[in-house]
Amino acid sequence: MSPSPFASRTSRAGAAALLQSTSQLWRGRDIAPVAARSTGFPQLDRLLPGHGWPVGALIELIAGCEGIGELSLPIPALRELCAQDLPAAFISPPHIPYAPALQRAGLPLSRLLWIDAACDDDARWAAEQILREGGAGAILLWSETHENRALRRLQLAAETGRALAFVYRSPKYQAQASPAALRLVLEASPRGLAVDVIKARGGLTGRVLLDAVRICPE
Repeated sequence: MSPSPFASRTSRAGAAALLQSTSQLWRGRDIAPVAARSTGFPQLDRLLPGHGWPVGALIELIAGCEGIGELSLPIPALRELCAQDLPAAFISPPHIPYAPALQRAGLPLSRLLWIDAACDDDARWAAEQILREGGAGAILLWSETHENRALRRLQLAAETGRALAFVYRSPKYQAQASPAALRLVLEASPRGLAVDVIKARGGLTGRVLLDAVRICPE
């Protein structure tokens, strides 16, 4: 004999009432939405919690090698921040920022900071100060630190300043645990730039490969 639809509905209603009556149950919908800024790449936004770069969090970019478009990835967000009079700081980049290219990308030079630190410790210190003081809408830091404690300090500073905090790291640190909220591995692809999301706090688990991100955003 088939079960009664009425009994089925009653059971579901009873279960729902029971679930609502307890404060000991964690519900996914109770999570606060992730504050984020669009990456400017719809394909990538769809993969990320909050549908964009997490605000007030450390974002780790691990590039397979230089010159594959690793700097192009944050550009749309930086452009939006500069339009809102929020500066972007380049801290200890491997090469001198090329002003004409930045201008062509829509970044006004008056809203950009370039800090050429003498050593990695100084670079991280500068990044922390800028983040904690709210001195920029975003920082881009190139660092060779392998210390979790140093990365955790950057994460806390980003939370304090509610800014985008990008840190570029070597592939040799890919297997190392990191306090960063978001970790992306970047590799060259015939279609532009391959982005592998290996960690996204509050969102994706495992590895997700997006091989359709173009160097020039839509």
